[in-house]
Amino acid sequence: MLKSLNKTLLGAALIGVSLAPHAFAETTLNALFMAQAAYSEADVRAMTDAFAKANPDIKVNLEFVPYEGLHDKTVLAQGSGGGYDVVLFDVIWPAEYATNKVLVDVSSRITDEMKKGVLPGAWTTVQYDGKYYGMPWILDTKYLFYNKEILEKAGIKAPPKTWDELAEQAKTIKDKGLLATPIAWSWSQAEAAICDYTTLVSAYGGDFLKDGKPAFQSGGGLDALKYMVASYTSGLTNPNSKEFLEEDVRKVFQNGDAAFALNWTYMYNMANDPKDSKVAGKVGVVPAPGVAGKSEASAVNGSMGLGITSASKHPDEAWKYITFMTSQATQNAYAKLSLPIWATSYEDPTVTKGQEELISAAKVGLAAMYPRPTTPKYQELSTALQQAIQESLLGQATPEDALKSAAENSGL
Repeated sequence: MLKSLNKTLLGAALIGVSLAPHAFAETTLNALFMAQAAYSEADVRAMTDAFAKANPDIKVNLEFVPYEGLHDKTVLAQGSGGGYDVVLFDVIWPAEYATNKVLVDVSSRITDEMKKGVLPGAWTTVQYDGKYYGMPWILDTKYLFYNKEILEKAGIKAPPKTWDELAEQAKTIKDKGLLATPIAWSWSQAEAAICDYTTLVSAYGGDFLKDGKPAFQSGGGLDALKYMVASYTSGLTNPNSKEFLEEDVRKVFQNGDAAFALNWTYMYNMANDPKDSKVAGKVGVVPAPGVAGKSEASAVNGSMGLGITSASKHPDEAWKYITFMTSQATQNAYAKLSLPIWATSYEDPTVTKGQEELISAAKVGLAAMYPRPTTPKYQELSTALQQAIQESLLGQATPEDALKSAAENSGL
């Protein structure tokens, strides 16, 4: 009797299982993102939730790491044979990732509509050797942020248009006793310093490489480092800048302790948030300055893309997720900490409203974006340059000697 009852219950349970709708996702994707700058973690989670609602058969596991861990996490996961389906990657990595087969070539998946709709500068983020290795997602450059109230108190009518003017204005602010060190930079021995350096290289019309060989040790590359050292030793730059990353710069600026700061798009709305910032409503933003006779403005290409790893067993579902995350509808809905890759978004009031000043700066800055060098050996080159910048700032070597050593240690 008990056996037959058990059989009946088991049969009913199995029927129940077969009739029940699938309560689980058929495909699980693992995606790696960064936990700083650009879209916030909350934004990425909200976008992913919207994707899950539209695609109930696909589940996405999200992992967030600091920018500094993004490259190594991606590469190490490949070697372990598991890891991620979708990864966020910096504009400086496609050469290495393509050469070492970390990312899948998605050229055949890029539609004409995508090619026409996305800003031309954004495509450089995901291309190498004529092929596409993902979709651009974060379109970003560094801007010059300034504290309107401090400039007004100093009698300064307009923000600087050249880097020399920036130094003059900072000196006026310092001399009037408004701030002891008016400028904040992210010059820690990290990629952050290379982004600031690249912005200045672009202003001085320099080259990183010529015919595949280092060229930064003379001309605009040398002028850029000399400017950094002069700003640091003049006492106009916050001395802690040599240890600052972008988040440190944001905190110093938000606290009212900097009149000028170079930083990414995301700082505009964060520094204007009265809940967290002492300078809300006083934040000005313009394109990074130029150099008289050489440039009107300067900008580094700090964009990032989303790609499919070669280890992924679900490339079609991964691509579906990427196209959702990079779509114009998704990007326009989250355009406060990162600006869209789509050209027509900049005429859309949902994107521009309340951040007209940022959009105006973006139209100039995004058009002037200067690339860090495209080479599979980028990591070695960046490490050598980071060291050269630190040594020069600390007075351990002249800019000439430091850059000469960097060229020799760049692996090129």
